[in-house]
Amino acid sequence: MKSLFRIQAIFNKELIQLKRDHMTLRMIIIIPLIQLLLFGYAINTNIRDIPVAVVDHSQTGLSRILIQTIDATQVVKFTQHYRNVQQAEAAIARSEVRAVLVIPKDVSQRLVRHQTVGLGSAPSSDQETSRPIAQWIVDGSDTMIASAIKSLRAMPLTELLSKPANRNTPTFEVALLYNPEQRTAVNIVPGLVGVILTMTMIMFTSAAIVRERERGNLEMLITTPIRSIELMVGKIIPYMFIGALQVTIVLGLGYLLFNIPINGSLWQLAGATLLFITASLTLGLVISTIANNQLQSMQMTIFVLLPSILLSGFMFPYEGMPILAQYIAEALPATHFMRLIRGVVLRDVEIIDMTYDVSWLAIFTLVGLLVASLRFKKNLD
Repeated sequence: MKSLFRIQAIFNKELIQLKRDHMTLRMIIIIPLIQLLLFGYAINTNIRDIPVAVVDHSQTGLSRILIQTIDATQVVKFTQHYRNVQQAEAAIARSEVRAVLVIPKDVSQRLVRHQTVGLGSAPSSDQETSRPIAQWIVDGSDTMIASAIKSLRAMPLTELLSKPANRNTPTFEVALLYNPEQRTAVNIVPGLVGVILTMTMIMFTSAAIVRERERGNLEMLITTPIRSIELMVGKIIPYMFIGALQVTIVLGLGYLLFNIPINGSLWQLAGATLLFITASLTLGLVISTIANNQLQSMQMTIFVLLPSILLSGFMFPYEGMPILAQYIAEALPATHFMRLIRGVVLRDVEIIDMTYDVSWLAIFTLVGLLVASLRFKKNLD
């Protein structure tokens, strides 16, 4: 009986302590709510409105009808027009579009050859030389995007054909860039670098200030002439080397075990990685200035980590998300790093050509350092 009273006393004590911990109470509600919304609403494997471009060498009414017919499927959305294939492929490399439709000059003749003469008749010379009426050039590094566009390969064009189509010839030819074998590891391994860095860098620094407070070191820091910004910078520098080591391990093993190519310059890769590491570390510092203890800092880290994994494009294509989820994804450093590292590693893009993502990470780092410095007060309160 006395044992039950002691258990009840501990139970009451935990309830009171939990009631006073407002941050934990919020996380108890927010974390499952966020997961429900992410998995049930934002995550969508049925991809629609993939941004694509067109290179129309025909410039005829027929080619414009063809574009409208493809656009009506809602699988893709034509957002850019380019004069030649070289410009379009450069846009694919910069992730401005995910694919390009190349319409040849002789599209009308190809469309005629694409039709059968009649059921049961022998193939004519036109049918024997029949070719796809146009070509898709696709960023094959994302297998889900590539599969969605490959589904258009045998797309029926009943609105444009007066006779049934020749079933032996696909409507479109599909050329896959960067990952023609459609290996999932090619897309996953570079993205895994972003996930690991997000997890470790934020986790390391999210408890940095809290740990100093819990260990009693904050009083010693207060008595030193060190400035808040100097403390913040000094806190993140050691972890930059740890992040560089992690990148080396992941990409090195990815190359040895999974034959993941590193097509871009190592200097470009180092620059993109450094930007992301500093951005993640400053985000952790901001969390550390908000949390009152290490438990709260861990809870807030998980709160940031879940959207970073699910909305950054690591597991699910960015294009398949609703607009609201895309806005949230744009606020996360991991989203911009996913584009950068896949662009450098897989598509040999220079980071200067991806100025939006580079600028965003740089601004995020500066703002994060400023916020963390302003929130850190050199006093015991």
